[in-house]
Amino acid sequence: MDAAASGCSGKQVWPELVGESGAAAAAKIHRENRLVHPIVLPEGTPVTKDFRCDRVWVWVDPRGIVIRAPRVG
Repeated sequence: MDAAASGCSGKQVWPELVGESGAAAAAKIHRENRLVHPIVLPEGTPVTKDFRCDRVWVWVDPRGIVIRAPRVG
């Protein structure tokens, strides 16, 4: 599901954070959209498939670096 189509508010995608540390990315996401809770996870971690406007998965590599654009969902 697309965040914009679902009625989610605020900034919804952060492509500029790819290559940054997961912790720094989570902090920036929270500063830019207080309605979401960023969750830093290693790539491949099993997660629920439900869509939520208040959640952002921040996928990181083994070094803790963001590997894909975090987005609401």
